[in-house]
Amino acid sequence: RPRLPPPPFLLPAEAPAGQTGALTLPRAHISARPARDPTSSGEQAAALLVTFVTFLGPPGWILAHFDSYKQGSA
Repeated sequence: RPRLPPPPFLLPAEAPAGQTGALTLPRAHISARPARDPTSSGEQAAALLVTFVTFLGPPGWILAHFDSYKQGSA
């Protein structure tokens, strides 16, 4: 069975022509300044509530109706 070459994203990066030494990676634009529009406590609470409902709502529904799932529809 012939061995396949690795996918291109796993191959080492090649340096541009004329560049020597280690490759430099682009840096993330992270700012140490305060936010332009600060998020209020109410907005943070609403976002947290939406996050919890999104992740815990469906499993909670399934657990609350677990007996009807065990019985089945047939």
